[in-house]
Order: sequence, then C-alpha cells, then structure tokens
Amino acid sequence: MNRIRSLVLALSSALVLSGAVVIAAPADAAGPAATKAGAWKPRAATYPGAVTQKDLAIPMSDGTVLRGDLVLPAKADGTAVRKRLPVLVTITAYNKTVSPGGSDFLVQRGYAQLTVDARGTGSSEGSWGAFSRREDKDAGEIVEWAHSRNRPWSNGRIGMSGPSYMGISQIFAAGARPKGLKAIFPQVPAADVYRDVVASGGQVDVGFIPLWLGLVTTTGVVPPAVAATDPQSGFGALVSHLGAAATFTLPLLLDAVTGGDSAYDGKFYRDRSPSRVIKRVDVPTFLIGGEFDLFQRGTPLLFENLQKRGVPAKMIIGPWDHLEGSSGAGIGKAGHGTLDELQLRWFDRYVRGIKDPRLDKDIPPVTYYEQGSGRWTTAQRWIGKQRAESFRLSGAATAGGGHGVLTTGAAEDGTAYVPPIPISGLCTRSANQWTAGIPETALADLPCFQDNAANDQTGIVYETAPLAKATRLRGPINARLYTSSVSGDGMLSVSVSDVAPDGKVSRLTGGWQLVSQRALDKGRTRYLDGRVLQPFHRFTRASKKPLAGGEIAPVDVEVFPTAARIARGHRLRIAIQSFDVPHLLPTLPDLPSTLTGLTIHSSATYPSVLTIPALG
Repeated sequence: MNRIRSLVLALSSALVLSGAVVIAAPADAAGPAATKAGAWKPRAATYPGAVTQKDLAIPMSDGTVLRGDLVLPAKADGTAVRKRLPVLVTITAYNKTVSPGGSDFLVQRGYAQLTVDARGTGSSEGSWGAFSRREDKDAGEIVEWAHSRNRPWSNGRIGMSGPSYMGISQIFAAGARPKGLKAIFPQVPAADVYRDVVASGGQVDVGFIPLWLGLVTTTGVVPPAVAATDPQSGFGALVSHLGAAATFTLPLLLDAVTGGDSAYDGKFYRDRSPSRVIKRVDVPTFLIGGEFDLFQRGTPLLFENLQKRGVPAKMIIGPWDHLEGSSGAGIGKAGHGTLDELQLRWFDRYVRGIKDPRLDKDIPPVTYYEQGSGRWTTAQRWIGKQRAESFRLSGAATAGGGHGVLTTGAAEDGTAYVPPIPISGLCTRSANQWTAGIPETALADLPCFQDNAANDQTGIVYETAPLAKATRLRGPINARLYTSSVSGDGMLSVSVSDVAPDGKVSRLTGGWQLVSQRALDKGRTRYLDGRVLQPFHRFTRASKKPLAGGEIAPVDVEVFPTAARIARGHRLRIAIQSFDVPHLLPTLPDLPSTLTGLTIHSSATYPSVLTIPALG
C-alpha cells in the first residue's frame, strides 16, 4: 500500500509540477545560518489569515482577458484588510485552481498574492503558445496592471515568485521592464530551452517534453471556474484551450519526432528562451537551481549574466531534481533559511525597501551543494578561480568490462567500440532527472538511481587510478572525443561519475551530442586556460554534417555543470553510451544512423580528453 500511495503522490505531483507544494513533505527546517548569534530572523505574522478573490479580469492590450486569483491578508473576523499592499505576482500555465501560487506565510506578513493563468490556460482566454512573444508581452502587462493605482489593494510595488514555468515567466516579465517591478525570485528556470531541455545534444527529449505538454493541455481543458460567473468568457476560454491542443501541442510534437523544423534550433526556440531577454533584466534576482534539475545547465548561465552586469543576484544550487527544486522543501539545508524565509527577506529588502545591511554578508552570491563531500559551500562567482584540468583517455576499452584509463600523464593508443544498446539510461539518475523526478518519488529505493554501475556496462568506461589526493570541481565539463561512425552519425551519451573504493558508481552529471552536429560556434564556446570547457553547437539543418566514410573527427560533448569532490582513494570515471532512454531518442529519419554504434579513438593523433573546472 505504501508503494501504491507513493505512486499516486508522484502522479499527482505531475499535475502541479511547478506548484508551491509539489509533494507531501515535512516543513523545511531552518539551516545553520539561522541559529547563529545575531542572525537575521523572520518577522512575525502581521495578520492571522488570508482570503481569496477569484478570477479577477485582467485585460491585455489585444483585448484578451486573463484571469487571476488575488489572496489578501485577512483580519481576525475573516475579512480582507482594506489597504494598499506590495504585490507578489505569479504567472502559471498549470491552472491556478489546480496549482495555486504563492504562500500564505508572505500574505500574513503584509503582501498581496496575485496568481494569473497564462494566456490560453486555466480560466484565461486566448490560445496557449508556451512563452510566445505575445505571452511574454502579457507578463509585462500583468505586472503593470497590478502596479496601477486603479487597484485599491496595490501600493504599486511588485515582486514575482514561483518555480519552473512561473520562474521562466518572471525572467520574461523583468525583461519587459514593467513599471513597479522591484525584484524576482525564480526557482529552477531555463535559459536556452533548446539546449537545456528540448533537444540536449541535438536529439529530442521524449521523457519530459511530452509529459509537460500533456500537463498543460490536461489542466487547460479543466472547465474554467469563471464559467459559473461569466459563462461567455468561460466557454470561450475552454473552446480556445481545446483548439490549442490541436493547433499547437500535437503538431509541435509530431513535427519534432519526424525531423521537421521543430527538431532544430531556430527562431521558435530563441523566442521562448530567457537568454533572449536576460540582458534586459535589471531587478534584483534570487535564483534557485538543482544539480539534477531539468534546467541544470541554464540557471547558472542566467546568474552569471546578471552578476557580470552588476545586477544584485544570488543563487542557491542544491542536490535536487525538478520536483524537489520546485517544492523548495530542502532549501533550508543550504544554511540561509527556508524558502518562505528567503523570499520574505528578499522581498522585504527590495520590494518593501526595508534596510538589511547584513543581507550580503549572510548570503554570499553563490551557495551550492558539493557532491561527494556532502557539504554546502559558498563562492563569490560560479566560475572564478577554477583551472582547466584535462584527463586523457588511454588504451582500449570494451563494453561490459575492460575499462580504459583516464590519465594526466602519457596515454596509450587505443580504440573502443560503443555498441547501440537502446536500453542504455533506462534505470539511472538521468532517467529520473529527465522525467522531472517523478520516478524517484514513487521508487526511491531502486538501487540504480544511486549506483550507475549496471548502466555503465552498456557502454565503455575510462577511469583514473585511485586518486592520491582529493579533486574538487565546479562548473561545466567538456568531453572531446575523437569519433568515427559507419553511418556517419550517432549520439554520444556521456556520464561523469565518482567511483568509491567499494565499486559504487555515483553519477555526478551527464552530457549528450549528435556526431553530425559537432561543429563548434567558437564565438559562443566557453574556454578555460585555452581549453574548451563549455562547447556551443548550432543545431540547425545547415550545421548538420555527417562524417564521411572512414573520417575520424573531434566531437565536443557539453557535460552539464555540477559541483563535486572526488575523495582521495576514489576514481574519476567517464562512461560513454550511444543512447539515453527515456530521456532522448533520435528523430525518425535519424533512427537508422544510430543503430551502427560508434568508435572512440585515443592516441597522439586523436587525443580524446575530459576537461574539468578544477578548484584548488
């Protein structure tokens, strides 16, 4: 019964992927920083309760009416306070009735919470377009509507909060620079939706994307609550939501899996990527990221852009998948307070304008969990004093055993054949990550989620000798693999792991790359000490170039960023497969080219190498 209950909870979680409470979890305990003498403490509640006004009409500039639920502080008699308050805005695509945004913790401390259904979802009119230019414009207009003096409950000072979709909406809203917006608090937001999640490495994400599109479509066809009070608007919204499933969601999926334009990067994805507008964001931003999150790659890139331009910004990255990062249940372990407390402190400082001289002393720019040591640590920058440390692939390796060597010394010549095994990745931390953390919610005790050893047998492995001293790293990783392929194409699926003396293989992170999309955009590639650290590939039709017969070429695989300490006596490992299911699958036209396998070459002529951003 417990297993069945867990599965029900997991499936329920999918319906509120970006809600404030994703799964049943114990209250988040305050972290170590909250117990220090003289540490900041949250102020007490000002009001005993909260009251909700449903489905306020919010007209957009094109005449479309969006709907929002407004939560106001309540007096002891249960009636709403009548005064102007700072407003926290959340924009959701998951139906505010199903997944209400915000927190009564903040409302009871003098904030109004406005949660709005995005265009074409929930009770809002229009057709859903998933961060279309029109939806981005809506985000700014919603903030300005809440800022207006015509709202008797608003003092004109606006903040924004929420995870996932709601986090991404904050970036687009801030990029529009609406009047009144003072600060944002995005949890687990994307930067570049194509590279972060839609087609990491160039193959189509068939794990999360169909789940996500189905989630929005399903919650979108729930009969709008507004139908009871405004039947014309409610019926019109329902009809348009049904139409969007047939004109946007299904065609998009079919076009991608059949190798159409949606399978390649281009204007469609650039329009929908926060990286397009992040340079316009100038309000204080507090980011939450996860080392096993869907947007593991993107969140640090957003932070780096903000910090480089001098925008007040902070980032906490924890050992969380998407559900965990969205819920915020573990944030207190970082040592700066619970999610509610952090938001209160951030919004009190930047929305209310309350002085907080200890804020920057108490909370450094970067706080992150270090895999291996299990420690929370801090830094002034995400990429700062790291140095490039490269390990050569050495000797031969065979699938199922016969490991090659990773070495910083002289390397031996060798080759390794990567067989096409379409179940590679099936029961791994990667499988859990790219289905948003749902499997582990129901099946947390599966050994394969914690130990990658069995999956590594489906590919080839290179690893160091037991380390003479600990190695620490933080940031993105590059695997430059000299590759040949009978078909001229195929996918390199790379995992980087920490191997304990007892043989347990802890997967730290992963990366993926189609061989035919290997051409680097050198202007957008990141280098460290003159070596490629974070490659950037174009992923367009024009950039696709299969290998010629017998050609051996370097393929830079972007391995997504992480932080780890590989202890003395442990080994650093790279494993290479040609599939990662249920995460990625080739498009139908590319399927035949993935079934011939790949060969990795290592020699003086073909120096395959793993490069990490080492600390210390």
